[in-house]
Amino acid sequence: MQCPGAQYLASAERTPRQREWRPQLYRKCTDTTWLFLFFLFWTGLMFITGYSVAAGATGRLLFGSDSFGNVCGQKNSPVEGAPLSGQDMTLKKHVFFMNSCHLEVKDVRLSSTVLCVASCPGEQLDTLEEVQLFADNNGSFLCVYSLNSINYTQNPNADSLCPRLPVPPSKSFPLFNRCVPQTPECYSLFASVLINDVDILHRILSGIMSGRDTILGLCIFALALSLAMMVTFRFITTLLVHIFIALIIVGLLFVCGVLWWLYYDYTHDLSIELDTERENMKCLLGFALVSTVIMVVLLGLIFVLRKRIKLTVELFQVINKAISSSPFLLFQPLWTFAILISFWVFWMAVLLSLGTAGAARVIEGGQVEYQPLVGIRYMWWYHLIGLIWTSEFILACQHIMVAGALVTCYFNRNKNDPPDRPILWSLSILFRYHQGTAIKGSFLITVTRIPRTILMYISSALEGKRGPWSRCVCRHCFCCSWCLGICLRQFNQNAYTTTAINGTDFCTSAQGALQLLSKKSSHLTSVQCFGDFIIFLGKVLVVCFTVFGGLMAFNYNRALQVWAIPLLLVAFFAYFVAQSFLSVFETVLDALFLCFAVDLETNDGSSEKPYFMDQEFLSFVKRINRVNAVRAQGAEHASRNEEGAELQPVV
Repeated sequence: MQCPGAQYLASAERTPRQREWRPQLYRKCTDTTWLFLFFLFWTGLMFITGYSVAAGATGRLLFGSDSFGNVCGQKNSPVEGAPLSGQDMTLKKHVFFMNSCHLEVKDVRLSSTVLCVASCPGEQLDTLEEVQLFADNNGSFLCVYSLNSINYTQNPNADSLCPRLPVPPSKSFPLFNRCVPQTPECYSLFASVLINDVDILHRILSGIMSGRDTILGLCIFALALSLAMMVTFRFITTLLVHIFIALIIVGLLFVCGVLWWLYYDYTHDLSIELDTERENMKCLLGFALVSTVIMVVLLGLIFVLRKRIKLTVELFQVINKAISSSPFLLFQPLWTFAILISFWVFWMAVLLSLGTAGAARVIEGGQVEYQPLVGIRYMWWYHLIGLIWTSEFILACQHIMVAGALVTCYFNRNKNDPPDRPILWSLSILFRYHQGTAIKGSFLITVTRIPRTILMYISSALEGKRGPWSRCVCRHCFCCSWCLGICLRQFNQNAYTTTAINGTDFCTSAQGALQLLSKKSSHLTSVQCFGDFIIFLGKVLVVCFTVFGGLMAFNYNRALQVWAIPLLLVAFFAYFVAQSFLSVFETVLDALFLCFAVDLETNDGSSEKPYFMDQEFLSFVKRINRVNAVRAQGAEHASRNEEGAELQPVV
């Protein structure tokens, strides 16, 4: 299907020659089928969004609710058959359990009646008279709404309508705004029943909501670190590289040591009543092991590659010169970041609504419970796929746009007269022709992540039921899928850059890039890989220090927060932010070498076919070749000396 907006940029031909590199000469719509499929997928996401808004009740999760269907802190609509529902709880913002010291779970329901109260009792109440006095003085009624406070001591049914005595002192905690008992014996039982027995999704969401201020602060911290890394790479020098690597080494050692120290502290301060502390300790052990492995690997690589630092500085100077032709490329991550944040906020709001979607059902005593709606679990998985696919699509669009701007400047004969507005030109090319290619590439990344997510889900579901062989197989499968994802991401980036150069579809671009890069000099490849490694170290620095800050912040609320998932989300966010900002340098580096390979493929440096590259880049390439030629000669000379050496008899 021919795109109506297809046009020629510098050629009068109607069709491109097959398998010939012709930079900037032809454009047509690519992978249009995938654009249509993505539209259908987002139609499904919009249906889930509308369904969650209609059937969900986020307020019940954020603010807490009582046993009669009322959301605390809000005006409520009545539920048919529940006489105590539909009350105005604007001034009653706290959730109070009438039997907080003797909580039990029966048929997946708490045995205690739950009320919305104006304030939690700060002191122990031993008699009904004290409960009545507390209500009169504070306007906080701790008995069922149908019982007036003046009848607390007179009604014969007060024992069943009022809290079980004595009422322990409690304090509001930002976990559904619950009144948490403060006496040790009540606190232990309350936490073990209330936290260990609720649905895992609600535990995760409650951890996110209770630590939302911390999570927000860590996200801002990750953003600041990413900006600092971007400035460092923009004005890089040999001294800055040495300081940067020294900071990485010290940071890895420090973070790894603190993680193991915190794990040791947890093992000697663990409450066996709380699953949350056990889960937090397991998460801490996982972070400690992963950080140790990463530290050993990175320190080994830094030691092996330390002699290439000078060439790396020159490489980044070449990259920065390429960026200087389009300086607004450095601001592109801000737009990507803003779009990602907007999408993630939207995604989280829909997730919260889905987590509370349920049909109200009146049970004995006029109480109300909510039954999960059919198909909600499947909607969660569909929603998760939407998160991964759309996030990867946004990053793919950024890559194509940055590569397109660089390609426009690179394949310009007159270096003294750069093209006008290359970023806007690249953006227009992306939206007019190559959205389908970005969608197809991002879908491939999503496909590799889905099995990994399923493996994680199965592994957590079968925790404690698996043998050593099954655990080993599961870990190997997870590792293989992770390695496949990394290779596929690099494969996609080369395909995106080739699409920006040649205007071909995803598969054709990927094949052409693979064939072209296989011809490239191994010396240039090693320099490029070391440049990518330095950029990766910047991402590691952002993630490590963000996770370390999260550990320090979440460690203050050990008991009532499952902060394993919130911390993983913070790490995921930190990596995405670092990827969004530092990927500009990574994209420019990879695109620059791919353009160089295309330049060598199509030109020979003669007057008839001069190279597109500027003199500084050409000098850098020649310098690399000279350095490697000297090393090769030295290795050959050493080999000949070894072959010519003979054992002489001792006289």
